[in-house]
Amino acid sequence: MQAYDDNNVFAKILRGEIPANKVYEDKHVLAFEDIHPQAPVHILVIPKGKYISIDDFGLRATPEEIKALYEAVARIAAEKNLKENGFRTIANTGLHGGQEVPHFHVHVLGGRALGPMLSRKES
Repeated sequence: MQAYDDNNVFAKILRGEIPANKVYEDKHVLAFEDIHPQAPVHILVIPKGKYISIDDFGLRATPEEIKALYEAVARIAAEKNLKENGFRTIANTGLHGGQEVPHFHVHVLGGRALGPMLSRKES
């Protein structure tokens, strides 16, 4: 597995070097609005620990960190009134998964019908 990059944009946000519109924060998690939203609600939820991807997080995170991440998603969904009509969570991983920032993060998207998960075309 690759080494964690302390200069990725989310690490800079966690250190306060780059501003973010925070919507939730606790001891283990920070959540903020995506700067290029793909839905009326588009929140990024990131662990404060140095995890590159969901598989890295799943293997190395403490039970408290894992619980905090899922609780943050649930709280955000409730606060943004997404639970009744539904919402989508996405964790892109690696090059083929479309991960752009090498710090594990979950996208919480909602506020409208989001359509199919993936296009049906094969490349």
